[in-house]
Amino acid sequence: MGDLGFMEQKLYIYNTLSRKKELFVPIHENRVGMYVCGPTVYSDVHLGNCRTFISFDLIYRYFLYLGYKVRYVRNITDAGHLEGDRDEGDDKFAKKAKLEQLEPMEIVQKYTIGFHEILNIFNTLPPSIEPTATGHISEQIEIVKKILESGYAYEKSGTIYFDVEKYNKDFDYGILTNRKLDDLLEGTRELGGQDEKKGRLDFALWIKAKPETLMQWPSPWGWGFPGWHLECSAMSSKYLGDTFDIHGGGMDLQATHHTNEIAQSQACNHTAPANYWLHTNMLTVNGVRMSKSAGNGFLPKELFTGNHPLLDKGYSPMTVRFFMAQSHYRSTLDFSNEALQASEKGFGRLMEGYARLQKLKASATSSVDTAGLRTRCEEAMNDDFNSPIVISHLFDALRAINLIHDGKETISEADLKELQSVFKTFIEDVLGLKPESEMGSGNEAYKQAIDLLLNIRLQAKQNKDWATSDKIRNELTALGFEIKDTKDGFEWKI
Repeated sequence: MGDLGFMEQKLYIYNTLSRKKELFVPIHENRVGMYVCGPTVYSDVHLGNCRTFISFDLIYRYFLYLGYKVRYVRNITDAGHLEGDRDEGDDKFAKKAKLEQLEPMEIVQKYTIGFHEILNIFNTLPPSIEPTATGHISEQIEIVKKILESGYAYEKSGTIYFDVEKYNKDFDYGILTNRKLDDLLEGTRELGGQDEKKGRLDFALWIKAKPETLMQWPSPWGWGFPGWHLECSAMSSKYLGDTFDIHGGGMDLQATHHTNEIAQSQACNHTAPANYWLHTNMLTVNGVRMSKSAGNGFLPKELFTGNHPLLDKGYSPMTVRFFMAQSHYRSTLDFSNEALQASEKGFGRLMEGYARLQKLKASATSSVDTAGLRTRCEEAMNDDFNSPIVISHLFDALRAINLIHDGKETISEADLKELQSVFKTFIEDVLGLKPESEMGSGNEAYKQAIDLLLNIRLQAKQNKDWATSDKIRNELTALGFEIKDTKDGFEWKI
């Protein structure tokens, strides 16, 4: 936990709702309730999703560092999400199940496991609760009943629609995006075949199932399934209360999904669902927005292996996580080979310095000034979780570490312990970065084998067995290892 503790910390968060940074004041003292929209598990998780979940992992970790008890809820959408995010068309799960000749829940299971694997590779902490849409059908039906009773919804042939124009007479439907209803109406197409709806912006809360629909449930209005937006209103209120602290997601969810969530929750519970709305920005590739339609998207595994036409090589998961942390979560993140390679070098330098820090020897006094580093890092994180500034402060401290390592400066035991604590806290606990040697089984044995070889070389040098010493060094160098002799023995990297 930080030196000041959460009671004295002034944490400012950019709230999409007010379009400004606001002092964070939790509803319940010492506690944070945070809901983040999770993946629709009908395909491999894409990098845009990963950026969102890694960003909120950083936010979650920082709240824990400040000493808050956090209930972090991130859902799994496993039903009700139709093609094109509309109220008509094919269900995404049913369509994929048909293509792969599987049951829809086999698709759900396959891609949920894949999602967890990728987030584990990126070293994200699991949420406190990970509810599914299919596990909360009864709660969603109850919300639809309440919205019907409030007069903000209507039934047409077994489908229940939310009446946006009626709702907007009492509340501000476009409050999240700061857009007026007339402007929103101008941007929509004519209803065409959707003449069941009263208004063009109306959206389905409950959709009547066709006879061939595989995933459907009984309701007071017949067999059907919930609309996509409804699940998040149901699960956030169930686990966090009708009003909670933070609701997060990607910025692509603002205009429709989150706008409709606010309307549903307000109509049902007569209160706004969340006090702070946080949104991560989009990804671009060489300056062009990453998307399936542009054909410039790549999956996390393609990024790790380099097996994609747009990539010169593969990049490790920790390099990618570091690359993401170098941009503020609200800024556009542009993927390019040049940027990734620069991050790879930067991450290597940071972790090399961190490893060097663990081996430093304390002196009686300090000739370098490392005071205030923790405070500066906290100030950056307290300014809307500004991870790039934290990283810049850590790089500034690397200079002092290298000078102490080279014997040009000294550091006292108390200062050394604090410097080691700050680096561990912000590199591992907050930024969620790990040395590459800790990623995956077998790496520790590999590291120990190299250390063993270099210790044999050290012994050979002491015995003046230059042939053995040179042979080990030359052959490791040929394999791509960088070896540096030091006054305490040796250092190596690859």
